[in-house]
Amino acid sequence: MSFVAEKLRMVEARIRAAALRAGRDPASVRLVAVTKTVPVEFVVEAVGAGAKILGENRVQEALSKMDAMRESGVEWHLIGPLQKNKARLAVGEFSLIHSLESIELAREIDRQAKKKGIVQKALLEINIASEETKHGIRPEDAAGFMKEAAGLENLGIMGIMCVPPIADDPEKSRPYFKEMNRLAAELALEGFEITELSMGMTQDFEVAAEEGATLIRVGTAIFGARN
Repeated sequence: MSFVAEKLRMVEARIRAAALRAGRDPASVRLVAVTKTVPVEFVVEAVGAGAKILGENRVQEALSKMDAMRESGVEWHLIGPLQKNKARLAVGEFSLIHSLESIELAREIDRQAKKKGIVQKALLEINIASEETKHGIRPEDAAGFMKEAAGLENLGIMGIMCVPPIADDPEKSRPYFKEMNRLAAELALEGFEITELSMGMTQDFEVAAEEGATLIRVGTAIFGARN
C-alpha cells in the first residue's frame, strides 16, 4: 500500500470513529482530499485508494489537474477564495464552491452560470470568529445574505463553511464548530436549504465530525506537509 493510500485510510477511519462517538452515521460525513500543490501522481494514488472528492484552493491549478484526470469520475470542490474575475473559469468546473463571501461574487457566479445554462452550487463562507484576516461574512449577517441571494436562479447555496482560528489544540475549535452547527440549524428553520456544513481540517477534523460537519477538508494528514 502506498503512503498516500495508507494515510487516506487512516483519516477515513478517524472520521468514522469520531462520527460514531457522536452518535452520527459515518456516511453523513464526507472527506474532501485537499490537493493544493500536490503532484498529479499523488492525486491519482489518492483516487485509486478511494478518494471521491478533491478540493483545490486555486482555480488554475485545479483546471490543470482536471485536464489530467478527466476520466477519473471524481468530484472537484473549490475550497479557496474565488476572485470575481475568475468566476467564469470556476463556474461549471467545480461541483461545489465553498468560498462564497460577498453578494457581488454571488451575482457574478449566477451570471456566469446563466451563460452556461447550469445552477452552480456553493457554500456561504462564515467568518465564525470575526477575524480581520479571514474571508467570509459575519454569522449575524448570514440570514440577510441568504435572503438577498434567494433571487439568483443560477446559484444554489447548499449550506455554510468556516475556517476557525488556527490553534495548537483541536478542542479550541469546538466552540466555533458548535456555533456553525447552531447557525446551520437556525438558517434551516428560516426555510433556507442547508444540506452541507463544511468545517474541519487536518488539525481538528475529528472534532468537526463530532460537531456536525458533512464535509471535512483534509490535505496534510493525507499527502504530508507541503513545500
